[in-house]
Amino acid sequence: MVYLFYGTEEFLINREIKNITKNNDIDDIDISYYNLENDLLDDILEDASMCSLFSTKKMILIANSYIFTVAVRKKGPNHNTDLLIKYLANPNPDTILIFTNTDESIDDRKKIVKNMKNNGNVKEFNKLKSNDSFIKQELGDYKMSSSTIKVFSDYVGSNLAIIVSEIEKLKLYKGEDKNITTDDVYNVCSEFIDVDLNELTNSIVGKNIKNALKIYQELVKQGEEPIQIIIRLANQFRIIYQVKELSKKGYSNKDITNILGIHPYRVQKALESSYQFSSQKLLEYLKKLSSIDEGIKMGTIDKNMALELFILEV
Repeated sequence: MVYLFYGTEEFLINREIKNITKNNDIDDIDISYYNLENDLLDDILEDASMCSLFSTKKMILIANSYIFTVAVRKKGPNHNTDLLIKYLANPNPDTILIFTNTDESIDDRKKIVKNMKNNGNVKEFNKLKSNDSFIKQELGDYKMSSSTIKVFSDYVGSNLAIIVSEIEKLKLYKGEDKNITTDDVYNVCSEFIDVDLNELTNSIVGKNIKNALKIYQELVKQGEEPIQIIIRLANQFRIIYQVKELSKKGYSNKDITNILGIHPYRVQKALESSYQFSSQKLLEYLKKLSSIDEGIKMGTIDKNMALELFILEV
């Protein structure tokens, strides 16, 4: 079976993947991770065509699947999408192949997208217009008034992973009493703390280990997969390094934007961050993250501990 999950709501994508994993009794050792910004599609499909060494079924997860979007990459592997079209016509029944991308849309004009829709499973996971219906769905037979739902949303934030976690806490707290009040929300729920990857990067670079671990744990609590945090963190360090080196060569921000093909705001923020550390240190971080990524793919590193070990070693 081949899937394409896309959209800005990563939590919903990850939950869908977890459901598929559970329904097919797939262990962590039977899951491989790839990234189309680094790994060749040829190698991924070769892996997909092979049988699992440990069980009847295996899963392959491919992040940054930009081949289905309007995005154009000036750097990175040259993917032969005709190979995927050929695979879609006769997929390995023992392999679950899941492409993911966090862009809001895919390019319906592309041949590969049309083939995926005809021969695979395509599902959109974008931000909900309102979380109210999602909250009611997660509550099940528990009840919240409209005013309590508003208090709950304001207090715990809009992140769906946190919403699910806090609702489960409320259910355990209330037990047989199915009516959840505003007081229950304030007594049981944790107030949302707004953190992002930039804060994690800055804490790591500044060797503020305690804060970095706190932010990392908060990101995981919000539904971020450790492997995705590692990939995004490596991408961020790579951009900072590239911007730093191009700036040293005399390129303007506009030139760097055109060369790297990223938003001017990201170039400016990367340039500001680049002053905090040397190029050598950035390359050191990239090498460590690459080793962690390889270790996870080979099954020699626990994905849940990998980044914590990295933070402790910087």
